[in-house]
Amino acid sequence: MNDQQSYYETMYILRPDIAEDEVTNHIDKYNKLLEEFGGTILDSQMRGKRRLAYQIAKHREGIYVQLSHQGDGQHIFKIEKAMRLSEDVIRYMTVKQEGPLPTPRPSNKSKSQSENKENPEAKVESKEKQAVANADTSSSGKGDTVTKENAES
Repeated sequence: MNDQQSYYETMYILRPDIAEDEVTNHIDKYNKLLEEFGGTILDSQMRGKRRLAYQIAKHREGIYVQLSHQGDGQHIFKIEKAMRLSEDVIRYMTVKQEGPLPTPRPSNKSKSQSENKENPEAKVESKEKQAVANADTSSSGKGDTVTKENAES
């Protein structure tokens, strides 16, 4: 059953006070170790510095790194041992996945922002449409006619 390859995701948190080039050194180090121990790296992403839910080793923030990999499971113990011995890794966790993680799609938000940068007139038009739509759907009462007249002018 050693021929069976499973999918894993390892998330580890590095100390927030280490330099950015040292962070990339750690990421490269764990990626190389994983490959040496028989795993295959599918994706490796630095998620950036974030606030921790609770204080760990007197740190309130940490640098999150996500590592998706595939292997027979024998490499997990070895990579986690290397993380446990490192003083720069304050937490780590490996989870077995049912299948490969889907590739992230580019978000619509960034696409619409880039379109607005290219065409600033479209941005103005969309704001005007929102103002008219908001005026049309405002609460009913005495001010409805005044609001609609202001929106039309």
